[in-house]
This record gives sequence, structure tokens and C-alpha cells, in this order.
Amino acid sequence: MNYDVIVIGAGPGGYVAAIRASQLGFKTAVIEKESLGGICLNWGCIPTKALLKSAQVFEYARHAADYGVTIDNATADFNGMIKRSRGVADKMSKGVQFLMKKNKIDVIMGYGKMKAKGQVDVTAADGKTTTYDCKHIIIATGGRARTLPNLPIDGKKVIGYREAMVLPVQPKTMIVVGSGAIGVEFAYFYNSIGTKVTVVEFMPRIVPVEDEDVSKELEKSFKKQGITVMTNASVESVDTSGAGVKAKVKTATGEVTLEADIILSAVGVVANLENIGLETLGVKTDKGRIVVDGYCQTNVPGVYAIGDILPTQALAHVASKEAIVCAENIAYMEKKHAHQPEPIDYGNIPGCTYCSPEIASVGMTEKAAKEAGYELKIGKFPFVASGKATAAGNTEGFVKVIYDAKYGEWLGTHMIGMNVTEMIAETVLGRKLETTYHEVLNAIHPHPTMSEAVKEATAMAFGEATDI
Repeated sequence: MNYDVIVIGAGPGGYVAAIRASQLGFKTAVIEKESLGGICLNWGCIPTKALLKSAQVFEYARHAADYGVTIDNATADFNGMIKRSRGVADKMSKGVQFLMKKNKIDVIMGYGKMKAKGQVDVTAADGKTTTYDCKHIIIATGGRARTLPNLPIDGKKVIGYREAMVLPVQPKTMIVVGSGAIGVEFAYFYNSIGTKVTVVEFMPRIVPVEDEDVSKELEKSFKKQGITVMTNASVESVDTSGAGVKAKVKTATGEVTLEADIILSAVGVVANLENIGLETLGVKTDKGRIVVDGYCQTNVPGVYAIGDILPTQALAHVASKEAIVCAENIAYMEKKHAHQPEPIDYGNIPGCTYCSPEIASVGMTEKAAKEAGYELKIGKFPFVASGKATAAGNTEGFVKVIYDAKYGEWLGTHMIGMNVTEMIAETVLGRKLETTYHEVLNAIHPHPTMSEAVKEATAMAFGEATDI
């Protein structure tokens, strides 16, 4: 049972690493304890987008009269939405199974743990343990929902994201603790189908990693939708002894008690580092993450790590790119690849949040750019001035672009509005190519589209706007 490469974990980092390694001529195996595709395909990115699409369709049906269409008595079938979401996830997971066969990768089901350098133990569901030998080990064990001591998840009244996707009954009321991507996406979904939602955020603003203008716009939109937003607030304790749950929330003006059917804890992700053999091999960690170089190599030769277990952004597309860099660097060292891969620029990673309105961003926020000492040119084009957005009936939000005034360098873009997650790639590519505002203005954008708002915002930044 000898392999060139063994990958522990089959999420968007692990399965991509296995495929690229196989493509590069390595005999490869991937170990997975649950489902191919990992959290992203089965319990994260993909099924949540399916739920959000159902919510969007329901909202269109409810407001069909605004578009000259009559639909009587549109109702949300909660169980039908959940069933569709699970079906989408299952289909994607089967797609990964196909890719494993296509690329001649051995899939070993069980719990993987490094036994020694070049050896991995796999414990199957029946308790039987088998040892596999290999030259290279790629750790891709991912992450799980973070739990707070004062907000223990019981899976029934205090839940995490997994339970939120398969609740047997739609709750009438819900408290969402945390307003990162997971928190605001579920807040939007449940509110849109009729659940009364309250968002509790410890920081001074929701989606706190985003540009401040985006946070303000989303809070305004959420309140308009009927979602209660509490910032500078923290859940101090919960009482689940009654029919629902009571949460004591500390705010700037004092303590209040909130009552709901369900509390969703969405306070971040922790890495799955326990019981995978890190201590046995002496793999270095820091603050709950594995330490690697620019090619995902740990301090132990032949052991690599990718994805949410690193101190980099916990995003599926980051894990997938780390997987490719890692596999190609192994191949380069083994003289199976002509050149060493380019290390990832973690300052040019797009982030997307799929609530409504959507959020997409890349690069520096206005605050970060100012703190870095740049003199700025900032343009902000509202979708209310967009012909396409007006025709679509979705004029919420804006595109905000940030440029360096001295050289015209594209420092960042921050968007909130309909379908903006499909628009952010232009900035990512532009920044990768070291594009300045001149190229953006001289690249003809199609009209009418949402995407032309990037050009319009750039024109506003430099005093050349003609459409606002």
C-alpha cells in the first residue's frame, strides 16, 4: 500500500490537491472520514447557496406584481427547500467521486492520522486500522464551527451551521450570533421565508471585515427587510430549560434578555488539528494553525498543509489554490514539473457573501489604505443610477473603488448589490496584472450591465463621470 502522495481530507483543498498530484504523475490516495467534497460541498458553500436561491425565488414570487406578473398565494415550502439543498449537495459530492475515478485516485474512507514520517494510519468505520506508506503527506483536514464557552452548541436549541441547513421545522424566531458570511447568509435566508431574526454582533458593525461603507449599507438593508441588528453586543449566557431559548445579551446600554426558538452560533471556524499526528511528527503550529512556507511545506520534510488549517483566509478558493501550489511544488522538487509555482498573493484574495444584497470585495479597505499611508482616489457608483439595476428592480448598493492617487494603482474594490459576487473577478485580474485606473477606463464595459458600475466608479474617482 505504497503511494507517492497521500492527502488527508477531501474538501476543496484535499480533492484538488489529489487531482493535481495525479495529473503530475504521482500515485495518489485521498483519505476522507465522511463525504467527498468536505464541508464546502456537503455542508457549506454549495448547499447554502441552494437555500439562498430558494429564498430569492420566493421573494421574486412575493413581489411578482412589481414586474407585471400575477402570482397568488406564494408560500415557502421549508422542507422542500431543505430537500432541494441536500440534493444539490449530493449531486456535487458524486461529481467529486467521478473526478477521483477519472484521475485514478484511490479513495480510502476512514479517519486518517499520521503515524510516522511517510506513514498514515486509517481507521475505518468498523474500527479496523490500516497503515499506508507514502513519500509525501498533504494535510487538508479543514475546520469546524467555533464554539464559545458561554454559548455551547447542543444541536437542538443552540445550533451551528450544519444543523441550520437541516432543521426539521422552520423556527418562528431565531437569534443569529455573529455577522460574518455564515451569520448574515442564514439571517437573510430565514428572515426571507418568515422567521423573525435578530443578529447579535460583538464588533461595532456587522460584516466587520468589510469596508465600513459596505457594513453600513448591509445594516440599512437588513433593517429594511425586518431583521433586528444589535452591534457592540455579546451573548453572556443562554437558558435552554424552557420551550425555546433565552439569551442574556450585554449591550453598550445594559443587559437585555432575548427569547427565540433557536440560536444559531456563527462565530467563526477553528481548525481540525486534533488527533491527526502533528505532535508525533513535531509539526509546528501557532495559535491553532499549522505554520508553512510559501509552498505549503511544514517544518517537517515531506509533510504539507493546505486550507482552513493554515493562518490564511478560510475560503474554499484559497484552499484549492494552495492545493495546486503545493502539488506543483512537490512535482518541481521531484523533477516532474518544469518550474516552481508562484506563491499565492494573499492580499489579492476575493471575498464573497451571498446574502441579499450580495457582498464582494478584494484588496484594501479605505481605512487600511489610509493607514498604509496612501493618498487615495475613491469612486462610489450607486446602483440606483444603473440602468440594468433599475430594469431588474434591484437598485440597492454600490460599487466602491480605491486607487492610489500618485500612480493610479488599484488598491481595492468593495461591492454590495445584486449579483456582485459575479463581478469581483475583474478587480482580482486587474490587480494581478498591475492595472491602473487608465486601463479600467479605456476598457469598454458592456451596457447595460451591472459590471459597468466598476468603470463608472473609477470615472467618479478621477472626476470623469458622465452618468451621474
